[in-house]
Amino acid sequence: MQFRNFAAKLYAMTIEYPSSGWKDYELLDSGDGEKLERFGKYVLARPEPKALWTKSLSEKEWAKTAHTRFRPGAGFGKAGKEDSGTWERLRDMDDRWTIRYGGGPSFSLRLGLTAFKHVGVFPEQAPNWEYIYHETAALAKAGGRAPKVLNLFAYTGGASLAAKAAGADVTHLDSVRQTITWARENQENSGLDGIRWIIEDAMKFAEREVRRGNVYQGIILDPPAYGHGPDGEKWKLDECLFSLLRNVERILAPENSFMVLNLYSNGYSAMLGETAVREAFRLKPEPGFRTAAGHEGGYRELQSGELALRDGFGKILPLSIFVRLKR
Repeated sequence: MQFRNFAAKLYAMTIEYPSSGWKDYELLDSGDGEKLERFGKYVLARPEPKALWTKSLSEKEWAKTAHTRFRPGAGFGKAGKEDSGTWERLRDMDDRWTIRYGGGPSFSLRLGLTAFKHVGVFPEQAPNWEYIYHETAALAKAGGRAPKVLNLFAYTGGASLAAKAAGADVTHLDSVRQTITWARENQENSGLDGIRWIIEDAMKFAEREVRRGNVYQGIILDPPAYGHGPDGEKWKLDECLFSLLRNVERILAPENSFMVLNLYSNGYSAMLGETAVREAFRLKPEPGFRTAAGHEGGYRELQSGELALRDGFGKILPLSIFVRLKR
């Protein structure tokens, strides 16, 4: 039996947080399976399974500070039961309100109390918005025209607005009509226009773009663990992600382009995400790593890490992993 010696790279985890300059969002406290957040003028208490530690503030202080608190139902957290829960109003507040993001990009986000705990924005995504904005602006400046950017599983459109604010020709795709309507409202409130809206299954759309020979200078993916397309198509992250990445590789421009992958699924590490991207894009291995496989893809930069929030007491709450590729 023969053994090969492989040179291993030292992997340094990158952790990114929203800028302290974002005045309309703040994680006040976290612990005991919950998080206490300020969105603009309102404070919300919501479940957060990753907050395994003890709260820094007392229950009395939480109840005094929060305007509303999400109370999970018996099936909350189980597949297909994400909507089981209700909001308990503790102080007067509006059902809908607007906050402003003002980092590199500047746009408005309409928020609301949904039946499935979310409010229309994932604030830990702010570092991705910044990355998308700056990469898109650089491509627009270098190319002298609007880069084509595709946002898959695009939700209420924070990433789409960041790309549009930087001068992109944006295609925003989601399988839920109500979510598309919400994103369009965010576009209007932000004083932007021209985003292309598509209600479609992401896998089907990517496959069709491959057949058509269409390419994009930027592609953003934020897939859920489970989901359904508009015609009942089933999405399961473990089974579908790699196939989708292979199609994305075919429609991402081979030069002067970028891709952002975000994953929320528990059990997915940044290294797992990076390896999936490396294999799907057939990227060359790290220098010094000998392999018999035919990895030939070129790239200028590959980043991976975690997106996290830091509460007012310094506790770090990691929420998703990201992989960013530049060709």
